[in-house]
Amino acid sequence: MSPNENAGPLAGVRVLSNEVQLAGPYCSMTLADRGAEVIKIERPKYGDSAREGAPIIKNDDGERVSGYFMRFNRNKRSLTLNLKDPKGQEIYRELAAKSDVVIDNLRPGVMEKLGFGYDALCTINPGIIYVSISGFGTMPDLQGPYAGRPAYDIVAQAMGGLMYTCGQEGGPPTWLGIALGDLYSAALAVQGIMFALYERTKTGKGQYIDVSMYDAMISLAERSLTAYSLTGHVLKRGIEPFIAPWGPFQTKDGWIALIVPTERDWARLCEAMERPDLIGMEGETDSGPARARNMQGGFLQPVVEDWIAARTTDEVVEELLAQGLAVGPVQNAKDVFECEHASARNAFIDIEDPVAGEVTLVGPPIKMSGQETVITHPAPRLGEDNEAILQDVLGYEAQQIQELIESGVL
Repeated sequence: MSPNENAGPLAGVRVLSNEVQLAGPYCSMTLADRGAEVIKIERPKYGDSAREGAPIIKNDDGERVSGYFMRFNRNKRSLTLNLKDPKGQEIYRELAAKSDVVIDNLRPGVMEKLGFGYDALCTINPGIIYVSISGFGTMPDLQGPYAGRPAYDIVAQAMGGLMYTCGQEGGPPTWLGIALGDLYSAALAVQGIMFALYERTKTGKGQYIDVSMYDAMISLAERSLTAYSLTGHVLKRGIEPFIAPWGPFQTKDGWIALIVPTERDWARLCEAMERPDLIGMEGETDSGPARARNMQGGFLQPVVEDWIAARTTDEVVEELLAQGLAVGPVQNAKDVFECEHASARNAFIDIEDPVAGEVTLVGPPIKMSGQETVITHPAPRLGEDNEAILQDVLGYEAQQIQELIESGVL
């Protein structure tokens, strides 16, 4: 029985996930958090390479578990299966025939070479929804010159336009500090799966979903790309031509984040700074572009920066919130972990891991009134569900399973 049986809106949906590291695992975990039965296909003996990722946590018995692996693999079942063995291939096809979704974020072409591409699987199961997450896309009629290139998150962020606009003026392009290329691509894959599951209720047919990390980063860089499309202007690091004040500002004891997008908000900031004379100065402060020109080494920069620097973070936040402005402190991981609001929002969940004991992890960000209880099964040990999956899903007998173990198929 699946650990998520009868729990959540996706209960009854079976997912085969051929996944490694991050994008595929994050996609399938999101589905598992909502009740889908996710069968994680792993290499016998080795498993997902993420199982070796730091930090490594050891218990008193010397058992080890990867904190990196924990982040993206809760609520799943692990099946070790040698997909190069004919019997392993047979088992995979049997599982595909009884599944709703296949996730593939292996190197492009690997699943096709094994005989498990979409064209092959949809002949077995016309309702199968096949999701490919890759660097540059895999749909045959949308092949660009980069199709065969390998890609990691930082490459997607760089090529998609995000890194060029992040960082300080005169400094190097800056990686955003999170694996956005992986995580956002995974989120888009989940969205595509939901679209396809809904359409299948009307047509009875599955489909192929192609998510490219490059495409995903281009979609997130839409502001700079639209600015270029409409004006021919290339946005640069640390130079904001359209809205001001906008950015992180240093306080007496930390940093705050502030954006002033409208004239009404600019008037509110001026009131807080006790500088009503700066409101509505024609060509100087009466528009976002005008203020932006005067914030880049102009007369507005010291006015705003000095007022903020003379106060603590709490003082700035309190005074600006009182004016109705959107403002907040720049928080580190400890701050967020201890935040009362994050706690009230159930941003974190506690999971009892068989090796590490109770661990606290980031929980599902979407809250649903129909699923008040969050599923909190730990990330599976390598191959721990082999016997249960083959028995529950395919009806294999114990002797058959033992023979598969002895022959190295499992």
